[in-house]
Amino acid sequence: MSDSWWRSAAVYQVYVRSFADSDGDGIGDLRGVRNRLPYLRDLGVDALWLTPFYRSPMIDGGYDVADYRDVDPMFGTLADFDAMIADAHALGLRVIVDIVPNHTSDAHPWFVSALAGVDRDRYIFRDRPNDWESIFGGPAWTQVADGQWYLHLFDPSQPDLNWEHPDVRAEFEDVLRFWLDRGVDGFRVDVAHGMIKAAGLPDVGFMPGRQVELLGRGRLPYFDQDEVHEIYRAWRPILDSYPGERIAVAEAWAETPQRLARYVGPDELHQAFNFDFLDATWSADSFRKVIDSSLAEAAIVGAPTTWVLSNHDKPRHVTRYGDGDVGLRRARAATLLMLALPGSAYLYQGEELGLPEVLDLPDEVRQDPAFLRTGLSRDGCRVPLPWDGTAPPYGFGPGGSWLPAPPSWAGLSVAAQTGAPGSTLELYRAALRLRRTTAGDLTWLQTEPDVLAFRRASGLVCAVNLTSSPSTSPPGAPSSWPPPPRPCRPFLPSIKGKRPWMDLFSATVCP
Repeated sequence: MSDSWWRSAAVYQVYVRSFADSDGDGIGDLRGVRNRLPYLRDLGVDALWLTPFYRSPMIDGGYDVADYRDVDPMFGTLADFDAMIADAHALGLRVIVDIVPNHTSDAHPWFVSALAGVDRDRYIFRDRPNDWESIFGGPAWTQVADGQWYLHLFDPSQPDLNWEHPDVRAEFEDVLRFWLDRGVDGFRVDVAHGMIKAAGLPDVGFMPGRQVELLGRGRLPYFDQDEVHEIYRAWRPILDSYPGERIAVAEAWAETPQRLARYVGPDELHQAFNFDFLDATWSADSFRKVIDSSLAEAAIVGAPTTWVLSNHDKPRHVTRYGDGDVGLRRARAATLLMLALPGSAYLYQGEELGLPEVLDLPDEVRQDPAFLRTGLSRDGCRVPLPWDGTAPPYGFGPGGSWLPAPPSWAGLSVAAQTGAPGSTLELYRAALRLRRTTAGDLTWLQTEPDVLAFRRASGLVCAVNLTSSPSTSPPGAPSSWPPPPRPCRPFLPSIKGKRPWMDLFSATVCP
């Protein structure tokens, strides 16, 4: 395991409750993750990121933490965690875990004490609410028995901590050390932009009922305050004090790329998720602008950018790009574009199978708390993975599964796609193998309109045709495309038997 592994890592997000079930209760667990680690090694990723597995009432899928130092019995034990991380390291895989510092569960001992009037200032209570709104919809304040109100920027079961209180800062520094001592290689920081609120808790004052639309686009008094960076400047020395280059990556939303870049640097966090790439529209101009601005901002702070197409909070990109055959072809092309770029890539479980969003889940099985407040649900991207077999739950575990998989997934299972020429799984495996040989800066090549093409310093050429019309000639002009000394070998077989430049994606490596 080399230094600065994270600068070009491919990281696989494991949504623990939907990855693999070892005990038949229909819920994924740490033993299930451990059993499937060889699959991740063979896929070709460098690390896995585990969503929360801590003790929790599971109102928000574990992002409502009641005990930051223990495993919820639903997922196993600390011994299961230790065995899993030992096996991961033996296979050459690093392990990143979620940390949730903006809020706790309302079942956390601190909040139970706060409701009893003890150390209430560890949370944010006030006599009258302001106009702040929950990301999950509705007011961000709930009244308690004695008449005060507490702040929850998400579900009422997730009260926001008061990061001005020294107990809170000391507690999370100790939590970091607890998991670093157990061998974790880093943390994904949930709501990294949210811990500090503007002094005096001023009203937003506009866009009632629509404040969430300002997330990542405008200033909000409860997100991206300058003082949040003091927290990360205190965390970085803790990470640096452990061997092996332990890291932290921010889930942060900011109104400009410049403000987002402030979370990253030698005295703060190592990376911040690049959601602009996920939000890019299906056009060469949109992708080009996001790539150029992301690389430029990352260069300013001396860190690699990150690339993301799907995660547990967003509809899967097969569906976002049109669903069906069109959506799948576009998703494959966008993924190969992403994997060819400099920096690190974060993959969401199941995207390597080409899974679409499940849009027709019955309301009674949905568990996303946002669904109850807004009618919108993230459950469709959280349906458990299909491993094998011809009927649900497709080898997810010896029992059923907490969300039902559709009958159409039989042909998308790991077993069905393994070794199948042209399958999305084999495409990912080939692309991730090739990614390990790719290095250096990016140089854009001259192309036809609506075609993107670039060359990496190591020789890889990536070309993506974002139209429905064929592109019949290779990209590049004489000044930027010197003929190779010997013929290039194809990166991947063409899709549906067409010539390489007729595909949505084609790439060659010129030795």
